[in-house]
Amino acid sequence: MLPEKALHGHPRLPRTVPTPTAMRAAGALLAFCCLVVSTTGGPSPDTCSQDLIAGVNPGFPKTIKTNDPGVLQAARYSVEKFNNCTNDMFLFKESRITRALVQIVKGLKYMLEVEIGRTTCKKNQHPRLDDCDFQTNHTLKQHSKPHP
Repeated sequence: MLPEKALHGHPRLPRTVPTPTAMRAAGALLAFCCLVVSTTGGPSPDTCSQDLIAGVNPGFPKTIKTNDPGVLQAARYSVEKFNNCTNDMFLFKESRITRALVQIVKGLKYMLEVEIGRTTCKKNQHPRLDDCDFQTNHTLKQHSKPHP
């Protein structure tokens, strides 16, 4: 744990210490947001045949629109993996994609900055994430976003 002075002495560090749950949530989501979609279990391989790769040189990340279908598919896949890795009783879903990059490697690699929020849907109900609303109860409401 950093001393109190260290937390407040650097302009890039937060003024308050995030809860351990929020840190685990944000860290796990960031780990899953950088994924190669051509691997098994990821989005379908036909993603690689989209016009998305026009003008992208292999090995160099390129900024793409956050509403691109491949970006949305990668974000949802990441959130579903995140939900499988947490002990939270509620499902999370993406609330906003703030930045998206794509890189051609062995397939397409999406690098995303995604804000997520806790929904009203419980994990044991197995609902579709699109049908889940975000929590409005202040006690249960939780949002996580990437930190620089």
